[in-house]
Amino acid sequence: MTIDEKFMKKAIHQARRAAALGEIPIGCVIVCDGKVIARGFNQRLHKHSTLAHAELEAIDRASRKLGDWRLEGCTMYVTLEPCQMCSGALVQSRIDRVVIGTMNPKAGCAGSLLNILQMPQFNHQVEITYGVCEQECSAVLTDFFADLRVRVKEEKAARKAAETSSLVRMRPEAGTEPPASADPSEKNPQNSEENP
Repeated sequence: MTIDEKFMKKAIHQARRAAALGEIPIGCVIVCDGKVIARGFNQRLHKHSTLAHAELEAIDRASRKLGDWRLEGCTMYVTLEPCQMCSGALVQSRIDRVVIGTMNPKAGCAGSLLNILQMPQFNHQVEITYGVCEQECSAVLTDFFADLRVRVKEEKAARKAAETSSLVRMRPEAGTEPPASADPSEKNPQNSEENP
């Protein structure tokens, strides 16, 4: 096992923590001098925040640990290619290197849609390594979304069954229908004044 694989396995562990909470399973670790100094996993649902991406969580922790906003000399290992927000934060943090498990063709900004990490227009470019533990990183996401589809389908079926059940309870049973008219103003032949 290579050093990159060793640290990517730690990022995968963070992704699994996110999955256990029902969050999209993306995880990362930041390494400095051969040691993990920060970890992060997606927590957008639990924190009710757009900003609670794994990468931003880890960048914040690493900065506090080092006592500096600059993460020079650090490497981030992340299971899924960063989005535009996280890629921008990585450039701003001056991190040296990012190791990516699997690419994100729909939203990735470290090579898929564009490559914010290596734009020559910025004053800092990040070294990138792609495809470390790619199959395992991809499987974590694939398994999560497969389970989510099953869960959503089961929840939909349960809601439909509950709605059907409540409709059946609202419908009167055979032979218990109320009389055609329950209007007391209608004349009852037995109570009529005309009937002695």
